[in-house]
Amino acid sequence: MSTVTTTTSVHAPSVGTGHTRVEGRDKVTGAARYAAEVPFAGLAHGWLVLSTIARGRIRALDTEPVLAIPGVLAVLDHRNAPHLNTDYAGLLGKPDPTCAVFQHDRVPHLGWPVALVVAETSEQAREAAEALVVHYEQQPHDVELTSDHPGSHPLDGHMPAVTEKGDLDARLASSTFVVDAEYTTPEEHHNPMEPHAATARWDDGRLEVTDSNQGVTWVAGELQNLFSLDPASVRVRSEHVGGGFGSKGVRAHQVAAVMAATVLRRPVRVALTRRQMFTLAGHRSPTIQRVRLGADAEGRLRALEHRSVSRTSTFHEFVEPSTGAARVMYDADAHHTANHVVPLDVPTPTWMRAPGEAPGSFALEAAFDELAEKCGIDPIELRLRNEPETGPVSGLPFAGRNLAACFREGARRFGWADRDSRPGVRREGRWLLGTGTAAASFPAGSAPSTATATAHPDGTFTIRISAADIGTGARTALALIAADALQVAPERIRMRIGDSDFGPAMIAGGSMGTRSWSWAVKAAAGELRERLALGADIPAQGLTVRSDTTEAVQALRPAERHSFGAQFAEVAVDVTTGEVRVRRMLGIFAAGPIVNPLTARNQLLGGMVWGISMALHEEADRDRASGGVVGADLAGYHVATHADVPRIEADWIEDTDPDDPVGIKGLGEIGVVGAAAAVANAVWHATGVRHRSLPIRPDRVLTAAAGAPDA
Repeated sequence: MSTVTTTTSVHAPSVGTGHTRVEGRDKVTGAARYAAEVPFAGLAHGWLVLSTIARGRIRALDTEPVLAIPGVLAVLDHRNAPHLNTDYAGLLGKPDPTCAVFQHDRVPHLGWPVALVVAETSEQAREAAEALVVHYEQQPHDVELTSDHPGSHPLDGHMPAVTEKGDLDARLASSTFVVDAEYTTPEEHHNPMEPHAATARWDDGRLEVTDSNQGVTWVAGELQNLFSLDPASVRVRSEHVGGGFGSKGVRAHQVAAVMAATVLRRPVRVALTRRQMFTLAGHRSPTIQRVRLGADAEGRLRALEHRSVSRTSTFHEFVEPSTGAARVMYDADAHHTANHVVPLDVPTPTWMRAPGEAPGSFALEAAFDELAEKCGIDPIELRLRNEPETGPVSGLPFAGRNLAACFREGARRFGWADRDSRPGVRREGRWLLGTGTAAASFPAGSAPSTATATAHPDGTFTIRISAADIGTGARTALALIAADALQVAPERIRMRIGDSDFGPAMIAGGSMGTRSWSWAVKAAAGELRERLALGADIPAQGLTVRSDTTEAVQALRPAERHSFGAQFAEVAVDVTTGEVRVRRMLGIFAAGPIVNPLTARNQLLGGMVWGISMALHEEADRDRASGGVVGADLAGYHVATHADVPRIEADWIEDTDPDDPVGIKGLGEIGVVGAAAAVANAVWHATGVRHRSLPIRPDRVLTAAAGAPDA
């Protein structure tokens, strides 16, 4: 037995000071292994065969010639695959049938998994998969999203589909200024740097899956349900994740790997190619949004309507909740919002960084800029005049809403006061210059989580939590939280994450991960410190305390909890080539106490770059004839690169919620919100032409410059 002293003198707080990533050295030296790099003895490789039609049935599969190819071990399809249970509600509701592979002969979209070929090597599996001949009964398909599609219907997601108050038509009719415009955003894809991969194996009657995901307990729970397994018999590990952005949940490749490992009784790895990810990893649905705003002579809103139509698949419903931002940002006497979906013959969309808020903020904030022009009021002033006192839909108080302070600080640093409000008057040679701004918000939620804190006789501490560090720096942030709770230096903390054996914890999603995990880590470490302060002895195996924040989260006072921000952009537009260049960008955010300024700024900058990419580059075209994405790779799907972002800054202001015992708010998504709108508004200021469809491609700029109406 021994006793550990947690303090040496006065503890210098770790939270709020910059720290490099604790796993940084391992990542840059290659010591950190990702899901497709972990070695296993006797490893076999699976390759998914995807449908070449967009709708129909499988008539036959010519598997015999494939089974004769050297190295091939098995071909799984709907005729011989293990049966799966899909009659359950998991963490996010009913499972998407795409992950329940090989259960029937129906094909609901191009790229539907129809078989898995397993071989000794990845090369053999790929060759055999490409040799497999599948015969189909093809049927007509529909992949085109339109606002008046007969299949359009409202759909609840994590928020109600429709909210209404007041007489919209009457308030619009009595408004001095009215904006009525349609905005569209395209299909977008996550494309994390690390492709999806999973390895499944059975070890002494227990299923172990090594994966790249955003929540090990989430994936473990889904696999338990799908394969009707005892919870204690499933373990999922995901130590290092090379990006997720919402795509790394439960997917076809994990389930197929478990199926193959079950049949062959040896480890099986299934990894997706970049092209396969365009089908099997989810995507952000395109949206068609109509915004109607009515304001009085002073620019105060009297009517607000925001309606969005997105698409879903024909076999699983998912809604892109684009009107969520309007339910928080601005109030009006008549306030109507609605999220509708259209079922089409496409893969099911899914969560993508800043779901709902990213496309929704483009439409709402662009419409607000149009209203400012009509009112003759500065865009920032118009927003400040319409600051709500309580949640426009919920009626709940805001637990901190420092949006006005973000705008004031951002305007000062960006030089907004020197802006000539007239569009199309600034020029440098062939370049037209313009500046724009937009507001940002994203929910700051929390979910129950568990954690353990262990004190060791050598004076070190181990924190275990089923968290996922998807590149955000969560592992480092949690180490700083633990260090302050224990009042020790961060070097004495060992973080263990990404293992479902550590107990339930929130997924890395919805900007809720670090906030939820920090609560659990702080509770466990705090109680451990109290025990040590009372003289508790530490046995050789260590002294461990476990926390569970379920009751604390449920007891949190209801309020509108959000991060807020103000985005600013300056662009240069070449009307002879249609090129749009972002010259500089600034984001000022109110996002609670900042745990690690180094990684926090990295998250905000990354989000803003994503917004630039959304505004100017990203667009997945779906071919009506085939039903598939054209150019499904990083050559055909364009994203912003370093050359597109010459000068970008992100900073924050003080933001506290005295009623919140944690106070931390997520940063992973707020940086995206409003960024595309700020760029689009700057393009209007430069050219005098509104672009209501993203991305703002050179051909659209040229068409507008030729005298076409607003794009």
